[in-house]
Amino acid sequence: MANEQIRCATRADVAKRAGVSVTVVSYVMNNNRYVDADKRERVLLAAKELNYTPNNVALALRGKKSNQILFIVDNPANERLSHLMGGMDRYAYERGSVVTLCATRNDAEFVRQVIRRRFDGIVISSMSLSEEYIQEFVNAGIPTVLLLTHDYVMSEGVMKIGTGLYRGVRGVVDHLYENGCRNIVYMDRTSRRNHFSDMTDCRLNGYADRMGELGLPWQDRIVSFCTSHEEAQKKLGDLIAQGKVDAVIGRNDQMACVAMRQVQQMGLRIPEDIQIIGFDNTSVCQFVTPSLSSVQLDDDAICREAIELIYNPRYGEESHFSHTIIPRDSTRCRRNIE
Repeated sequence: MANEQIRCATRADVAKRAGVSVTVVSYVMNNNRYVDADKRERVLLAAKELNYTPNNVALALRGKKSNQILFIVDNPANERLSHLMGGMDRYAYERGSVVTLCATRNDAEFVRQVIRRRFDGIVISSMSLSEEYIQEFVNAGIPTVLLLTHDYVMSEGVMKIGTGLYRGVRGVVDHLYENGCRNIVYMDRTSRRNHFSDMTDCRLNGYADRMGELGLPWQDRIVSFCTSHEEAQKKLGDLIAQGKVDAVIGRNDQMACVAMRQVQQMGLRIPEDIQIIGFDNTSVCQFVTPSLSSVQLDDDAICREAIELIYNPRYGEESHFSHTIIPRDSTRCRRNIE
């Protein structure tokens, strides 16, 4: 019947079909006791015919692995985070596990729900999830990996991966400086929930540090605290009108495209008048005019390391990965800098 409820097969169903006890089915599924070859074959055949799979949550409650890893992010629709999800899932699958993508909810109930599900590990790439709640995952004994989007005060009980954001922005500033730019603007995220960056943010901090080291003005060249792209465009337009812009770094490729629209609407040329570069090297880079220069992070290595840390935790050290600038038509100098 179309409206008949679908029921997953249980061990009792497998036992009945195979003509054995539920205990024998448990031994075969867990592969932790000797079972006569004939009985083992009957159990495996019955499990296949019934599409039976062990209940991983129930196994976890009994102290066994759930073979599930949780990836917590601010925006699951973000293209780069989707790529990271796919990469981690590929490496996890090689170990017999799967990865679940989940949007951050910065509240106690969300943390309780996650802990109840007994994940084998958690990977976090989030600006909004508080350290207090992350500490609760650690206290629950769950291996927890932080992809560093900002500086965390917590240092014990978690594993950290420097994904290249801080070094990447510094490299971009150098790239534009070598191209002759001296008035470099940073376009930060927009948010309707007041999730704005502060100086602990890896990208913003990298920009400010390198600009200061080069003796370039930066305090009044940050477009931030905007609740919409339109507001960000207006702020950038005001800076351009004041003669304070000859290059723009977007926090991500989307914000770089927002900058590109404003520059073009003001009748200026890219890259002749203003050079623009983004972050993450997403698909949009090749579909805008001019094509957008961007920063490519070593996502495959990051994914591999994150899964490795879940299964073989290493505390007290940080992993760091490189970046590559992908030059396209929105900047003058067409070369790679690491």
